[in-house]
Amino acid sequence: MNEDLKAEPTEDMRRLIVSLEEKNDRLAKALHQARGELVKAQAQLLEVNRPPLTLGIFLNADIASRQVEAVVNGRHMRLAVSPSLDLHSLAYGQRIRIDDNLVAVAPDRFQRTGSIVSVLELVGDDRVLVSGEGGQEHMLFLAGPVRHGNLRPGDSLVVDLRSGIALERIIRSDVEQLLTPEIPDTNYEDIGGLDEQIAQVRDSIELPFTHPEMYRAYGLRPPKGILLYGPPGSGKTLIAKAVANSLSKAGSGKRTYFLSIKGPELLNKFVGETERQIRAIFSRARSLAAGDVPVVVFFDEMEALFRTRGTGVSSDVETMIVPQLLAEMDGVEALDNVVIIGASNRADMIDPAVLRPGRLDVRIRVERPDRVGARDIFTKYLTPRIPIRETEIAAHGSLDAAVDHMIDQAVERLFVTDETSALFDARLASGRTQRIYFRDVISGAMIAGIVERAKKLAIKDALKGEEHGLSVAHILSGVHEEMRESVELAQTSSPEDWARTIDLREEIVAISQLRGGDE
Repeated sequence: MNEDLKAEPTEDMRRLIVSLEEKNDRLAKALHQARGELVKAQAQLLEVNRPPLTLGIFLNADIASRQVEAVVNGRHMRLAVSPSLDLHSLAYGQRIRIDDNLVAVAPDRFQRTGSIVSVLELVGDDRVLVSGEGGQEHMLFLAGPVRHGNLRPGDSLVVDLRSGIALERIIRSDVEQLLTPEIPDTNYEDIGGLDEQIAQVRDSIELPFTHPEMYRAYGLRPPKGILLYGPPGSGKTLIAKAVANSLSKAGSGKRTYFLSIKGPELLNKFVGETERQIRAIFSRARSLAAGDVPVVVFFDEMEALFRTRGTGVSSDVETMIVPQLLAEMDGVEALDNVVIIGASNRADMIDPAVLRPGRLDVRIRVERPDRVGARDIFTKYLTPRIPIRETEIAAHGSLDAAVDHMIDQAVERLFVTDETSALFDARLASGRTQRIYFRDVISGAMIAGIVERAKKLAIKDALKGEEHGLSVAHILSGVHEEMRESVELAQTSSPEDWARTIDLREEIVAISQLRGGDE
């Protein structure tokens, strides 16, 4: 009995102990949670009461003394560095955080706002001369990332003028594509039917470049540029590229740069933008030419950009664009090693001031090819290296003879003057009527297109299981396709369009369709 009485309190005691342990665990958890909340509150309080950090701009680091040079609120200062700050990770122009004791404690991001300026000239590896608002010039240091960004004149930069640092290069796609120089591989031998024009170009451009001492001895001034004018597709661009390539071979052996600018690409509806792009183009050309490297600046469709002042339809933008071009050509900065070549289908629309002596003072007319010229052009595209059908070779005795026969047949078909090649009747300003044939619109580009069509037809026939190689039938089919498209074009084009295309001496006032009514 007594043993039972002793056992009961022991069981109660055990249950009491378990209950107390559970309470203790709950209290411990509550205490731990409260402690966590207290620590968090203390951290928040510390954060709220933390002194503000100043942002400075890092300039240089003294690793040995663990000090940095920085611009702080416009003042150049030398600051102590926190042990946790890695000096090797800092770049020139980067922001750094500075505590109230003027100790650099942590790195920060680069500044992303500032003034926009245009690069005029690079000075060494770490400085740049820029033009800002109102044409004011500034010499700035380049921030670390910008030093390896292949800067060039005409580029736009974000700068902090107060600290004198260029922070970021801004790529403007409209200008960037214009300032990318080509290195052309076109040779004079690649151009057919323009031997006379090529000779004129070489006399005007290459002689002063290859024999400058002779020009100085005779007191001759080399031309600043030339104008190639004539109907579209006649090879003006090819000549300009060949000039650039030839200059690189005739000069110091360095490759010549070729900046190709299409007139309409420069036109911008915003006031001053077109003039800015023209300045950038010539600044880029001068920069490239500074290394004694010839630079050819080629303006295609020149009449679209530098038309006669006072002839604008909606707004006379040319009254500002033309003077900007003239200022660049006549300015105090010499255009040494820079050649300007203009190309136009309508030279009569270009402002006379651009064409006067001392500017584009050499004007060369690029004509449509005659029979001899057309044959010469065919030889550039239709060569014995192209697969020719064995039946064609067997019929003419050799590969060269087969190719010559194809060219003769194509030229004969192009220059035939019958109803199959007639496009329309043109009524001219003098009152007379002239029938226009396919031969009147032939161009080098059209001949290249004929050969391309023939090659594609040969490939399609070979895939069908027919004999491999090019044939006379393929060439004549290419001619027929070009003629058919020209006839269709004649039914939709205006007299003004044909006046530019045919390049007649007289103005076309109306056209009469041979397969339809008047337009």
